[in-house]
Amino acid sequence: MTITFDNKSYSQLLAEIAPQVIETEEEYERLLKVAEFLTFKKNLTPEEQKLDKLLVKLIEDYEEENYPMDKSTPHEILQHIMESSGIRQADLVRILGSSSGVVSEVVNGKRSISKAQAKALGEYFKVSPSLFI
Repeated sequence: MTITFDNKSYSQLLAEIAPQVIETEEEYERLLKVAEFLTFKKNLTPEEQKLDKLLVKLIEDYEEENYPMDKSTPHEILQHIMESSGIRQADLVRILGSSSGVVSEVVNGKRSISKAQAKALGEYFKVSPSLFI
């Protein structure tokens, strides 16, 4: 059984919701509510799935422009993980197999994290080594 896409039904959904490029916080909130409703609704029709995909794209574009996420540097990520897991710089000497001077430079961003160190950190903290590169 193939489920067919109904253009008429989709057009009605579009007319009802009237999605457009989001330029205001009010429009963002309105479309976010519709997208959340669709996300949690069971058994979406193909037309509702297509509308949901469109709304998510519009919302992502607005968020990217208005709420940019700063990319953290590898050493900032390492510092955060160390802080949240209670690991001290001295503990990294054993994990990285490096001198305390090298570890200090890595943690403070004065030296970049090597692939081998990233792999060791990834294994130890159970995260992707790519976070540290």
